[in-house]
Amino acid sequence: MSLSTHEVEETHQNKDASPYISDTDSEDEPKLPLNQFYPYIRCGLCCGFLIDATTITECLHTFCKSCIVKHFFYGNRCPTCSIVVHQTQPLYNIRPDRQLQDIVYKMIPFLEELERDQMCNFYKQRGMEVPKPVVLSPPTPTVARKPKKDTSTHSVFTIPPELDVSLLLQFVGAEDGIKNYKPLERRYVRVSGEATVRHVELFIRRKMELSPTCQVDMVCGDHLLDHDQSLKQIQNTMGEEAVQDGLLVLHFGLVLPNES
Repeated sequence: MSLSTHEVEETHQNKDASPYISDTDSEDEPKLPLNQFYPYIRCGLCCGFLIDATTITECLHTFCKSCIVKHFFYGNRCPTCSIVVHQTQPLYNIRPDRQLQDIVYKMIPFLEELERDQMCNFYKQRGMEVPKPVVLSPPTPTVARKPKKDTSTHSVFTIPPELDVSLLLQFVGAEDGIKNYKPLERRYVRVSGEATVRHVELFIRRKMELSPTCQVDMVCGDHLLDHDQSLKQIQNTMGEEAVQDGLLVLHFGLVLPNES
């Protein structure tokens, strides 16, 4: 959570800072009140200016890192638009927004200094050693080097091995009489290894907007899967037969229940 807007505005007044934003120092250039930019530089959870700006990749809404991490302890939806960020691990789908954080620090000149002082006081009051260096924004590199190309997807958190199960969901078709379902747009899903076939079925039902009377049958290889089987169990039991390019392949079809 960042410092409140009121605290920062008071600091502006004490240090004779102008509450206006202008592209140049020319008097002919129009100046805009700083509060017109509040919707873009304040956190929707704590209502303070963004600190460690962190963006949800699914909807691109941004919050303080500590605020959004705490929020995801209790739910998996975006606080702004309520989109499901991730079925089981929403922390996978957030990324630091360094550029936006730099913009916030430039628009609020004393914010970084105030936040650094607040952090130092936090450690000192508890008799803890202050981390060195205390840097809230990334330092400017002194040597320009071309970074190595990295195609892997990074997360701000370490992924435990038991959560490292990637699925490829293959739709094999629907029985005659089942209509008006949405295509499954996201066939590649990463979920917890403790998740069961039932969890995957619920995911498919929600994404395809299926009727409750529609039955979802899931198959791995030649085996019809039970709802209580976990993905780790399926992966360990089926072995290489069920894996394609590192993905656990599950086939599913839609059928109507027997009326006998």
